[in-house]
Amino acid sequence: MNNSKTKRLRNIFIVLLFTFGVLLLFLAIAADSLGIDITPGFGVIQTVAFLGALTFITTGTFLILYARRPKDAPRSLQAEISTRLIATGLVLSYVTGLSDLIGIGTHVGPEFNRPYIGPLQGGGIFIGILLILFGLVLYHTSRGQRESSSLEFLVTKKENGDQPENK
Repeated sequence: MNNSKTKRLRNIFIVLLFTFGVLLLFLAIAADSLGIDITPGFGVIQTVAFLGALTFITTGTFLILYARRPKDAPRSLQAEISTRLIATGLVLSYVTGLSDLIGIGTHVGPEFNRPYIGPLQGGGIFIGILLILFGLVLYHTSRGQRESSSLEFLVTKKENGDQPENK
């Protein structure tokens, strides 16, 4: 009984986290169209909201994948690498998205009235999102109850055109 209640609460939390992230993402992207933007263009508040939404969506997706793994499944190297890729993607997205505010961007100084999300920062955020997606896919394909990863075919050497054995 207690276990099912815990699972139900966890599932509700994940759904709320994911839904809040999607709603925040929609508000950040469509703030100009909805008339709720404070500054012209994509401003600081929209950038922070976008990065927060990215964090909520990533955390919700990771928790969904984590909940699907059996409790007694050993952690594999692939799962460990994937969690670090996810975290690296989030850090890269935050650093590039807020680079003007922390003083390492290309639009700092008195000649710029406000921070500007330029193509370099957009590219950095995009690369961060790709790292997050790659990490989530790696985590999903890492072994759960299986003896090996479902991506093992990439490193298994084929001889005489034979397919690798499924274990």
